[in-house]
Amino acid sequence: MTSHPGGSRAAERTRRPHGPKVVALGGGHGLAAALSALRHLSDQLTGVVTVADDGGSSGRLREEFGVLPPGDLRMALSALCDDRAWGRLWRDVLQHRFKTDGPLNGHSMGNLLIVALWEQLGDPVEGLDRIGELLGARGRVLPMAAVPLEIEADVRAPDGSPTVVRGQYNVATTSGRVEHVRLVPANPPARPEAVRAVLDAEWVVLGPGSWYTSVIPHLLVPELSDALHATRAHRALTLNLSAQAGETSGYGACDHVVALADHAPDLRIDVVIADPVTVEDVDALTAAAGRLGAQVLLRQVRKASAPAKHDPLRLAAAYRDAFDSFLGDVGTVAG
Repeated sequence: MTSHPGGSRAAERTRRPHGPKVVALGGGHGLAAALSALRHLSDQLTGVVTVADDGGSSGRLREEFGVLPPGDLRMALSALCDDRAWGRLWRDVLQHRFKTDGPLNGHSMGNLLIVALWEQLGDPVEGLDRIGELLGARGRVLPMAAVPLEIEADVRAPDGSPTVVRGQYNVATTSGRVEHVRLVPANPPARPEAVRAVLDAEWVVLGPGSWYTSVIPHLLVPELSDALHATRAHRALTLNLSAQAGETSGYGACDHVVALADHAPDLRIDVVIADPVTVEDVDALTAAAGRLGAQVLLRQVRKASAPAKHDPLRLAAAYRDAFDSFLGDVGTVAG
């Protein structure tokens, strides 16, 4: 019989916390990859998730119920599930997607469960915390903002003409080159729990993930951006393993860093983590990272069997190298 982890919860609460306080910011598969790696280093994790998804099951629920899009929140929670049979079972239940000819087609069970808890409890964060308890999650998942958001982008069309693209899905799949993104509404309220987590963190990790629609939006929520600039935490930027068809078509490692610096020129980063296979010009990447005050840490972090995906253990080793190389307020990244 599969046992509920709750029986050992009291004992777990008395254990000494393991690892540094880490906040990872992003969305979708990218944030799930970061959390899947970081869970090997710490049980004091917080995932802060973008809330601009308007496609698929999340988009339908957002439109029908007026709620935050639950899909990226669900994926982050699943990445933190307990390793025992109970946690793995509920992870699989949350990730289960219905395939039917009826109106449930395409919906994720986890999305429906999250929305149901939000309706029962009236508080998105409490609902996510309850799901975390069900999963025996090694950490907490929070939305970055208190209201659902839209992403609007200035895009250079293939013919060179400027245009404005609105909506997360449309920006992610644009055929033009994204030049700048902003949020609608322009100054959304941050979730105070997310702000506190960033201010209390020892490390903040940005990326990997959809650069303009999952990573950069965190820098556009005023209170959250202020916290990211003010926190005493060290900051790591994890680069993608490849360009994303649509929003970052043709981008190399250096282009990702430049795009982030353009949106947050005063943000200081301590270390940029990149897989050497993805870096065309190390000197250019080093110069771009220098705009943010960062050093570059080159480590093999991709899966051997799927080079476009991060390997959790390899990425965890890269994070450990970064974390161990910074002692106190000043540190040097080991080569």
